[in-house]
Amino acid sequence: MDALYGVLAVLGAYLIGSISFAVVVSKAMGLADPRSYGSRNPGATNVLRTGNRLAAALTLAGDAVKGLFAVLLAKALAVRFGFGEGTIALVALAAFVGHLFPVFHRFEGGKGVATAAGVLLALNAVLGLGTLATWLLIAYFFRYSSLAALVAAAFAPLWYLFLFGPDPVAAAVALMSALLVWRHANNIRNLLAGKESRIGQKKRA
Repeated sequence: MDALYGVLAVLGAYLIGSISFAVVVSKAMGLADPRSYGSRNPGATNVLRTGNRLAAALTLAGDAVKGLFAVLLAKALAVRFGFGEGTIALVALAAFVGHLFPVFHRFEGGKGVATAAGVLLALNAVLGLGTLATWLLIAYFFRYSSLAALVAAAFAPLWYLFLFGPDPVAAAVALMSALLVWRHANNIRNLLAGKESRIGQKKRA
């Protein structure tokens, strides 16, 4: 029975992660679908290209909170339903994958930066804040959201291993980081070619 509850928890986390706040917020505020302009990525950075900072902020908050909520809920129910460390790791990964491939939005998801931040904060506050600080520092000095995400993704598994050592959650964090880097493949090419747009800048033709 515990195994069934674990499967339901992972499925629930995926469904929570599948709520694309870029799409939901844009539709609610009468903005264009973020998958139709700019980088075509349903995320806060692309929504910001509309010039609507409130929409971008709501997208960022929503995508982060859904990752935070999914993991915290699983941790709160862990004792009652017998969730072990492996189940929590799978829940964290499922919420992140839901954002990348949302069942509610034709599997056209974002790159996962905000959701990953929420997941990491829920797993451990020090881990989440350390990773967030890494993102903020790189973003502040270089003004590239993608570069900040890539550096933070590289550091997150290292932060976790340093704090807690190898375990199932460490594997989940490492896999999330690998997926995040993979989703930024085009950004990596643009960075190397000097064509990447800076934070708040309209997407280059």
